[in-house]
Amino acid sequence: MPDESVAGQAPPPAPGRRRRRPRGRHHRALVVTAWTAAGLTLLGGIGLGYVYVTLNGNIKGIDINSVLGADRPRDKADGSMDLLLLGSDSRSGANAEYGHEDGAARADTAMVVHVYKGHRKASVVSIPRDTLVDRPACADGKGRTVPAASGEMFNVAYEVGGPSCAVKTVEAMSGIRMDHYVEVDFTGFKKLVDTLGGVKVTTTRAIDDPRSRLTLAAGTHTLDGEQALGLVRTRHGVGDGSDLGRIELQQAFLRALLDRIKGVGLFSDPTKLFGVADAATGAVTTDSDLDSVTKLAGFAGGLKNIGSDDLTMITLPVRYDPADPNRVLPLTRQDTMVWNALKADRPIPAAAVDGSAADQRDTAGIVGDRP
Repeated sequence: MPDESVAGQAPPPAPGRRRRRPRGRHHRALVVTAWTAAGLTLLGGIGLGYVYVTLNGNIKGIDINSVLGADRPRDKADGSMDLLLLGSDSRSGANAEYGHEDGAARADTAMVVHVYKGHRKASVVSIPRDTLVDRPACADGKGRTVPAASGEMFNVAYEVGGPSCAVKTVEAMSGIRMDHYVEVDFTGFKKLVDTLGGVKVTTTRAIDDPRSRLTLAAGTHTLDGEQALGLVRTRHGVGDGSDLGRIELQQAFLRALLDRIKGVGLFSDPTKLFGVADAATGAVTTDSDLDSVTKLAGFAGGLKNIGSDDLTMITLPVRYDPADPNRVLPLTRQDTMVWNALKADRPIPAAAVDGSAADQRDTAGIVGDRP
């Protein structure tokens, strides 16, 4: 596993290149799905059987447990829960308009979400997609085994071995068993934001990024789905164009999204609830333990009390790779502090992020979730 040699110090940029700084805090629709799914029992009580059929048909499931088998970290029974949340950047199908690639999917966004015992608070650890890690050998779910690789970008695990390989890589990094897997796609994310009537954010600086199709003046905005997607994807419109800076924007937007979910009055408006639930369930792919309305609603029941103020969000402690300023390396000592805290169901210590390149970003405060 790559280790730190001079913790917290960024290497000088290569001649003629600007240094990329790592990420900040995180993104998309885990608790959104939880909040909307929690209201499905209300819709069922109204007697709308077609609602169940429609929403159940939206959910796509993957049997990750059978692919990974028994060679995994021990499953804890302390009342806490851990899951991997991915945002896929596949450019195939309906997402083709957002890129020029060959349709291969990569883990554009990755968060480990630890829900503490009692399910009233959670910690979110964003994993920079450009982090160089040691990836274990993976079964890809199609009868093939992908050989292990050392010093490979984190997001390649999803590209070469799919969701199960992404889960296995995170479990190898953290020593924590992922209880669940949730993946969100571009077009589903847009539809969800539009169904909510937009999400309000405040920008302290102008953002102009043609690549993510986002132009915003400084001030308060209610973002529609296209603008929201541009915000969580932008790297070149803020700061120094780093992937780490983008995580800061993603995490700020996630807080705003959760506040919008709470404030939209879903449980008093069955029509609005169905629309949001339809968008949310259509946006996600889950592990097979969550791939039905009944399962998802049960899962959601344990998360509906978690709001934006109940989330602690960090970026996995990293340093710049001396050989390539566009890559980052794990800070092993600090990362171990993070994972050990979550294993013990304790808060992440502040010392864990000291010296991390993600803590030196210049994008903090660009986007807030409140005016």
